[in-house]
Amino acid sequence: MGCCEFSDVTNMYLKQYKSILDEMITGMTKACLLNNSISHNFIVQMIPHHRAAIEMSRNLLKYTTFIPLQRIAKNIITEQTQSIQDMESVIERCDGYCNLEKELCVYGRNFEKITEQMFTDMKNAPAGNNININFMREMIPHHCGAVQMSESALRFRICPELIPILQAIIRSQKRGIQEMKELLCQCGETY
Repeated sequence: MGCCEFSDVTNMYLKQYKSILDEMITGMTKACLLNNSISHNFIVQMIPHHRAAIEMSRNLLKYTTFIPLQRIAKNIITEQTQSIQDMESVIERCDGYCNLEKELCVYGRNFEKITEQMFTDMKNAPAGNNININFMREMIPHHCGAVQMSESALRFRICPELIPILQAIIRSQKRGIQEMKELLCQCGETY
């Protein structure tokens, strides 16, 4: 899908995407972690991840006229705004749910591996003059990262109030991935 020259609109879209991505990476990697709570660490790193999806969706909505993708972007904004509110409402109680140092180390290694791959895939998402395709190629690895981070956290002892939030993330992000892969296929593209 390589185009040598991007339109002004594509350049504006991509510039904003890269800014949001950089802010997400900083927010996730510089989050204030606790040395005894996977639940806390998951929340403070997932919130900037969700905020990025919301901002990326808003960025797309400034440019797209593709109705199926408008619906997906609006769903991302609604669902991830709710998920942030849900995580913020339980974080203080979840902070007290402690893990052993060994669990924290294994969780941290898994998290780092997942996020490094996600950051790389999002930075290297192929770009062309079709903003709709760009968005899907950027958002699919973002959603995959959320699924993997949530599934990883569920393998450990975490705050019971956090479990349904993670399950909802997994369900909604898997549905979004499937919808975007189907739209890419309809556009003659693959992921």
